[in-house]
Amino acid sequence: MSKPHIAILGLGTMGGGMAGRLLSAGFPLSVYNRNAERAKPFTERGASVASSPREAAAQAEIIISMVADDVASRQVWLGTNGALAGAKPGAVVIESSTLSVGWVKELATNASRANCELLDAPVTGTKPHAESGQLLFLVGGSAKALDRARRVLSILGRDAIHLGATGSGALMKLINNFLAAVQAVSFGEALSLIEAGGLDQAKATSILTEGAPGSPILKRVAERVASGDFTPHFHLSLMAKDVTYAIEEGRRRHVNMQTAAAALSAFKQAVTSGLGERDFTAVVEAVGHPPAKSA
Repeated sequence: MSKPHIAILGLGTMGGGMAGRLLSAGFPLSVYNRNAERAKPFTERGASVASSPREAAAQAEIIISMVADDVASRQVWLGTNGALAGAKPGAVVIESSTLSVGWVKELATNASRANCELLDAPVTGTKPHAESGQLLFLVGGSAKALDRARRVLSILGRDAIHLGATGSGALMKLINNFLAAVQAVSFGEALSLIEAGGLDQAKATSILTEGAPGSPILKRVAERVASGDFTPHFHLSLMAKDVTYAIEEGRRRHVNMQTAAAALSAFKQAVTSGLGERDFTAVVEAVGHPPAKSA
């Protein structure tokens, strides 16, 4: 069976990892990135670099977008040079960015008008997971479209969970990320109290990470604090955006997101302090706990 032609729109931390994974698996690939310099390494590996999303989509059977936010997603999909203007009828279009539910539903309508079918399929995982094909896809849309895309998603991820109708994947991703953000901020506050109380930080952190509170996120934040390395795998500014979208969705559904709002305040403070381009775990600095210095 011949491998379908894929288009990747957006070659940032996650999109670049996904593109590299597909090239390693021998899929024919077209790529588009707003900053063309970022596409050069993929040209050397055999990808076709397009000058617009429309050009990237023209030959593709499956089109995947991985961009920063609603505004960037709208830019790559819509308009004269947008991917939907160039997409072949019957193409499966996959939006893997973390976006608002409202925009995802609007995008699905536009995809249908172009005789394409949308899957909203954001992912859990960071840069290493994208590069190694260990992402988890949270999928909204039709089961039929998902079946068509599974061959490609199986290269990019460890699983693709079908959550329901269009928007289900987007909603689940916002819930996932706001909960991770709340845990990161609360751990920063815990570290501040440990320090203020004169407790041994290493011992206290071990008790927390190995005990009942010790979620994967808590352990990840603790590891970053211990190393002092906040090289971004997931930018802090993007987490702030995700929590904002989650709060907006909660407001639309009459859900009071008090802990999310408190976490967002800390993330906004961190962005204002110049930490937006660091890993999201650097939010601990915004709640009064400086990271440990690297040896």
